[in-house]
Amino acid sequence: MNVFLWIMQGVLAALFSAAGVTKATQPREKLISQLLWVSDVPTSVVRLIGVAELAGALGLILPGAFDIATVLTPLAATGLAVTMVLAMGLHARRKEPQAIGFNAILLIAAAVIMWGRFGPYAF
Repeated sequence: MNVFLWIMQGVLAALFSAAGVTKATQPREKLISQLLWVSDVPTSVVRLIGVAELAGALGLILPGAFDIATVLTPLAATGLAVTMVLAMGLHARRKEPQAIGFNAILLIAAAVIMWGRFGPYAF
């Protein structure tokens, strides 16, 4: 199970780091062409979401990899899960069911990591 959690952490970290870097660094116009919801959200909030996703991605990997403050890994998963719940709310308001489904998958993955790392498979 520990290997499974590490794989999930790696996949989730890769997805969130790519998304976070994109949201934190790309011009607003380019983001709007890729992510339609950006037109409804201020640029500063989009940048904050990107930085939060990148921080969460780092939090999934670095504490366990270096065996320092390992409680940060399940906390990072919790933060990413909260982010996905908020994203699902935004997409529900915009009537985007496909985006809600993708966010739900990421939420479930983050919840599994939270359960495993807070519980029976903590570092």
